[in-house]
Parts: sequence; structure tokens; C-alpha cells
Amino acid sequence: MLSPVDIQNKKFKRTFRGYSDEEVDKFLDEIIEDYERLYRENMELKDKITSLNDKLNDYKNLEDTLKNILITAQQTSDEIKSNARVKAEMIIKEAEERADRIIEDSNAKAYEIKKEYERIKNEMEVFKSKVRSMLVSQIEMLDSNKPEENQE
Repeated sequence: MLSPVDIQNKKFKRTFRGYSDEEVDKFLDEIIEDYERLYRENMELKDKITSLNDKLNDYKNLEDTLKNILITAQQTSDEIKSNARVKAEMIIKEAEERADRIIEDSNAKAYEIKKEYERIKNEMEVFKSKVRSMLVSQIEMLDSNKPEENQE
């Protein structure tokens, strides 16, 4: 590709009866000006394209990073939910086991209290029988020590 300097430094051979040097130089000057302007615009556009491509790549990288962050956040959220669910199930299971132990202990204590009640009840019956028996024997003894009323 020709640069504006290449056009400006171009020299033509001189011939007899050639074109007017003045007209050719003037025309070449116009071409050089237009070409320089187009060349600068082209370079600016190339720089702009490069800059825009760099920004686009930055945005694509940012988008990829954000996607990865969202994926990680979702995975972390799922993991936290799962762990919470497992922990809740463990807490419920432990509470149920503790409740079962409390019920078993209460039942065992109630059974022991009932046994103790039955034992005391039986002792009471035995005591009552002994007292009754003793009272009956005392009454009999009292009756046997009475003087007979008919002996006079």
C-alpha cells in the first residue's frame, strides 16, 4: 500500500512534449492531500477498531467472570441448603431419640413407683392382718379373763 510520503517522493521521467509539470505537480498535491486525509482516517479507524476489540474482550471476560460467580453462588447456595437440610434432619432425629429416652426413663420410673406402691400396699395388708390378729387375740384374752356373770 502506498503511503502519502511515497506519492510525494515519486519522480517522473521528463520527456519531450510531456505533460505540464505545473499541472501534474498541482494534481499530485491534491491527490497527496486527499490520500493523507484518507490514510489518517484509516489509521484512526484501525486504532478505534483495536480499542473496541480490546473493550469487547474485556466485556467478554467480565461476562465470563460474572457467569462463573453466579454459578459458584448457585452451587454455594445449593450446598448451604443441603447442609441445612441434613443438619435439621439430624437435630430432629436427636430430639426424637432424646424424647424416646425420656419416655423410656419415665415409664421405668412409673413402673418402679407402681412396684413400690404394690409392695407398700402388701406390707400394709400384712400389717393390718397382724394388727387385726393381735386385736382379736387381745379381745379373746380379755374375754377369757372376765368373771363369768352366772357364777354368783
